[in-house]
Amino acid sequence: MFGDIMGMMGKIKETQAKVEATKKRLNTVLIDEKSSDGLLEITLTANRQIKNISIADDLLNDKEMLEDYLVNTLNKVIERATNINENELAAVAKEGMPNIPGMDLFK
Repeated sequence: MFGDIMGMMGKIKETQAKVEATKKRLNTVLIDEKSSDGLLEITLTANRQIKNISIADDLLNDKEMLEDYLVNTLNKVIERATNINENELAAVAKEGMPNIPGMDLFK
């Protein structure tokens, strides 16, 4: 029994290390999102850190339109980044979880 607990603890620590490594790797995964007409482009990491915003001159003359473009495009790219982030981290967590009865949270 004690060996099982030590084995599970080791597995949990190993999984935590893999999760941290995955989080670091997700900082290097870039997601680009453009407005439908290409006037606004936003680049985010999979950890949802903004890396770049490119705004066409045409949008600079219309504050309301620019704000709408930013809201819509940011929401789209954040949703995509969140999906990638959650899927990657869930896969690592599920792979590393010891088989504990009643602990099927990641299935």
